[in-house]
Amino acid sequence: MTGFRIRWHVLVFLAPAVLVYTAIMIFPLFNTLRLALYSQVDQTTVFVGLQNFKTLFGDPNWSGAFWNALGNNFWFFFIHMVVQNPIGIMLAAILSHPRLRFAALYRSAIFVPTILSFVIVGFAWKLILSPIWGIAPEMLDAIGLKWLYQPWLGKEDYALTTLALISVWQFVGIPMMLIYAALLSIPEEILEAGEIDGITGMAAFWKIKLPLILPSIGIISILTFVGNFNAFDLIYASQGALAGPDFATDILGTFLYRTFFGFQLQIGDPHMGSAIATAMFAIILAGVCLYLFGIQRRMRRYQL
Repeated sequence: MTGFRIRWHVLVFLAPAVLVYTAIMIFPLFNTLRLALYSQVDQTTVFVGLQNFKTLFGDPNWSGAFWNALGNNFWFFFIHMVVQNPIGIMLAAILSHPRLRFAALYRSAIFVPTILSFVIVGFAWKLILSPIWGIAPEMLDAIGLKWLYQPWLGKEDYALTTLALISVWQFVGIPMMLIYAALLSIPEEILEAGEIDGITGMAAFWKIKLPLILPSIGIISILTFVGNFNAFDLIYASQGALAGPDFATDILGTFLYRTFFGFQLQIGDPHMGSAIATAMFAIILAGVCLYLFGIQRRMRRYQL
């Protein structure tokens, strides 16, 4: 029986990545958890345990803003799940057709908005949808639908949905490319066997391709969940830190920003901000665990 050998070359190659990841991810995470357990009392940092979380969830001055931001976050995520991902799957199915001409050009055109800056996207769409100098009213008027136009970013009932749809426009290329790659990886023998059995066209997609790409759809869903609950840039670029109108577009990211750093008359509180960040981490962790130990396990049983 040979003794245990330490593969030093593995440790040497892993060390830089581990050190960098620890410095920019692990250490800030634990430091955030630590800050959430303290508070500033008379210019002195005092350990308060879970008091910041009790304030966040129970104090009317904090809980109302938190639950509003959380509800908006879930709606933001829901729009992406029911609009972005189905459209991405549909586009991937169309672009993967072997007889489609200029497929590469279409893929590039759809994916280009993904690499644009949030600031550019937010500012550009704010100009497009502006009722004063925007081009949206004129474009709708040109096709006889000007009566549909509303100042969508200025109305509480429409602002968050409008921003979610703008985000869908920007990032629909990501699920499209992931599903496209999954569709291309399906062995031709399986599709040919389906053709022999008379399964072609849309029937081949629903009965053969879709079951085979379910794991990829699951990965896209969890990436959408994590990305949406970490969202901040688009809301901030288009609506500002106050996430107007009247906090109708406020999500956990903007709520965290105002609390941690302060904004206008609000003084920054790193400890309450850390409590909000910890709550965001717990929500994301719960969603990921639900996927890993619930949905993914069922997918494996389905495949078997």
